[in-house]
Amino acid sequence: MTFEESMEDIAKAFEAVGVMVIVIGGVVAMVLGVKNFKDMNKFFADVRRDFGRPLILGLEILVAADIIKTITVDASLESVVVLGILVAVRIALSFSLDIEVDGMVPWRRAESLARRAAQDETDDD
Repeated sequence: MTFEESMEDIAKAFEAVGVMVIVIGGVVAMVLGVKNFKDMNKFFADVRRDFGRPLILGLEILVAADIIKTITVDASLESVVVLGILVAVRIALSFSLDIEVDGMVPWRRAESLARRAAQDETDDD
């Protein structure tokens, strides 16, 4: 087995894992949504929230697969440009999903958590 064949198999394994994360995350989100069903609006909000994280993780794994494939298997200028476009689209999608799931931009999350922890400390006193 050549190096290129090995890397192609590794990239395919990453792709399979990425798709499995998305599918399993979607199924788990739906099951939890049905299990905790109270009304339709809450159901959709809960499923979107619970599905957002696995979707982001799956997209990141798929980006890793694309990078492995482009760098090791098909290292042409055209494939690098396609990779750049794919990565840009997936980053934009991940960013927007992150905002959708958390309700804030990622760099505000640490500030919000620190504020919440400080509030919890003052509540305990």
